[in-house]
Amino acid sequence: MPVLDAADLERLTREILRAAGTPADEAQLVAEALVGANLAGHDSHGVLQLPIYVDRIRTGHIVPGAPITVERETPVTARVNGHWGFGFVVTRRAAELAIAKAQRHGLAAVTVYRQGHIGRLAPYATLAAREGLAAILFTDSGRGPKSVAPFGGRAPRLGTNPLCIAVPSDEPWPVFIDMATCAVAGNKLLVAQRRGTPIPPGWLIDEAGRPATDPFLYPARGALLPLGGDQGHKGYGLGFMGEVFASILPTLGFGHDPTGRHQDGCFYLCWRIDAFMPLEEFRREVSAFIAYVKSAPPAPGFDEVLYPGEWEARMTARRLREGVEVETATWQALEALAAEYGVPDVPRPR
Repeated sequence: MPVLDAADLERLTREILRAAGTPADEAQLVAEALVGANLAGHDSHGVLQLPIYVDRIRTGHIVPGAPITVERETPVTARVNGHWGFGFVVTRRAAELAIAKAQRHGLAAVTVYRQGHIGRLAPYATLAAREGLAAILFTDSGRGPKSVAPFGGRAPRLGTNPLCIAVPSDEPWPVFIDMATCAVAGNKLLVAQRRGTPIPPGWLIDEAGRPATDPFLYPARGALLPLGGDQGHKGYGLGFMGEVFASILPTLGFGHDPTGRHQDGCFYLCWRIDAFMPLEEFRREVSAFIAYVKSAPPAPGFDEVLYPGEWEARMTARRLREGVEVETATWQALEALAAEYGVPDVPRPR
């Protein structure tokens, strides 16, 4: 696969977005988020998404530069209408609003609707952690196409409904969990399709409910399984509640509207640690807890125990040194967009 410097890939992404009509500040924010996902090892949420976003701009399903309206506001809550803007821009604004409210009042919650795909959740939750707050974020694709079968079912009825939790600590890297409530993020099957590789058992079932390893069954002829394998009722329960908080509560409704466009609904909750205990004491305790957990002897097949978020931090450091691998099909699509829009100085892979 082609390997590119992260800075070159970010510049190319930014310039394609600007050529497609995105304001410069938004193009920079989206480019940083996409390449940041690649750096963190989550290629499913990286530049693979760029051709999809450009297509949505062309069809009006993403509106660059759209206004962001705060509705139904109280001192500790708000509903945010993104008017179909980039989810990266709208959810960041919503997170900043929630953080400001929580800093004044101890805690705050904000819902978001009418926005595009928001990508990885970790950057929004870790915004709060950097300010000495904890945060929980649920998101859902509203009434867009469903991809996850409920536990005991064989047809999709839920979104992948990821959640993220982040906390402050004394560690050099963020401490967070960012996970789909199904067996795997749906976009990871798109990565497998681009790379022509099978997927492991336990991710997908076919229309008859049988285990499947062909990624091309997704999304039209297969359904993702809830997180948990034979304990999938637990992942199903998390996904169910995620849809309640990130789709029904933000007024997106539920089910699938085949004429609708993709939109991510969000529920963002954050609170001040020092409303409960001194922040510095909490940070020390979390880091001491991390050291205690990491002291566990490694199981067979493992070199060490990592804390939540550590793998992404190490992968980011490595890919900043060694470059970012991009699927050949994805790179070809980016080159085609650059040629179409006349973007100069397209970088060469290493």
